[in-house]
Amino acid sequence: MDIKSIIDKIYETSEATIDEITAILASKETDYLFSVADHTRKEYCKDKIHLRGIIEFSNYCRCECLYCGIRCHNRSLQRYRMELDEIVETAKAAYEIGYKTIILQSGEDLWYTREKISSLIRRIKALGDVAITLSLGERDYEDYKQWKQDGADRYLLKHETADEDLYNRLHPHSSFKKRLQCLRWLKKLGYQPGSGFMIGLPGQNLTTIAKDILLLKELDVDMAGIGPFLPHPATPLGENHAGSGLLTLKALAVARILLKRTHLPATTALEVQNRNNRENAFHAGANVIMRKVQASKYRQLYDIYPKKSIVEKDLKQEKAEIESYIQKIGRQIADDRGDAIPLI
Repeated sequence: MDIKSIIDKIYETSEATIDEITAILASKETDYLFSVADHTRKEYCKDKIHLRGIIEFSNYCRCECLYCGIRCHNRSLQRYRMELDEIVETAKAAYEIGYKTIILQSGEDLWYTREKISSLIRRIKALGDVAITLSLGERDYEDYKQWKQDGADRYLLKHETADEDLYNRLHPHSSFKKRLQCLRWLKKLGYQPGSGFMIGLPGQNLTTIAKDILLLKELDVDMAGIGPFLPHPATPLGENHAGSGLLTLKALAVARILLKRTHLPATTALEVQNRNNRENAFHAGANVIMRKVQASKYRQLYDIYPKKSIVEKDLKQEKAEIESYIQKIGRQIADDRGDAIPLI
């Protein structure tokens, strides 16, 4: 079966094998792949792009991830924690200019107890009809349960790689089994769960990436972030090569064709690697973009991977610029919260 026939088969059946996905990822046939992905995106997501506001409120982290700049062993990083009132005020400012989803993200920082996160959720939900996505890492089942009861809508917890041995090497503080257990808890509790993975991790291959995409389907996620590995100099993987932007776009396209309704962002890492990748992602199946809304003094310190110096801008100005960009590429900003898309 040729590559176009494989792509058509996945589109028609929403089923794929590891070998089929690997063949697509290895192929130089990209025009047809991206065309079908874009058609699928339009069919399920229309021409609307969902704009999410992300508040990275702490760069303290208990984890030892070998690739992450905010890992606990990075002694060169200036650490920060936003106060609860400051987080709520930031969310309020974003909501008042039109953000319908607020993502609360941090390192795995247990200073923010179950009760503190509960308070944040309740106070932000009181602002109006706003969706809350949490991205706080691995926590206890009772934490997840309480936060769902408090009103959290979604939870983002990337699986990072479907290769269990590779995952365990990269995350000496945890395990692949524990990560999957957390994702299944979130689904059971009624969250709209999100996961995702990196392209180009040292030790990864095309078969691993195929397994990553199939794991997203198995977990039945409502959102998935797929971005390139970007080496951080203050980590054990700092001297490795970055992941391929093109391969990331191909994985994104396959995910769109297979998963259909899943929200797929043009990830920040993809954009940081090459600004043109943002537009390419929107023509390869992406329908979401996330913008940082915390104060500029914190943005540079949330140093997961290297990025260019941040130019301080007014929040309204930043939002207006991204809206203008989205209009220029022929899309519209969605005016709803961007909850899970039902299957047609």
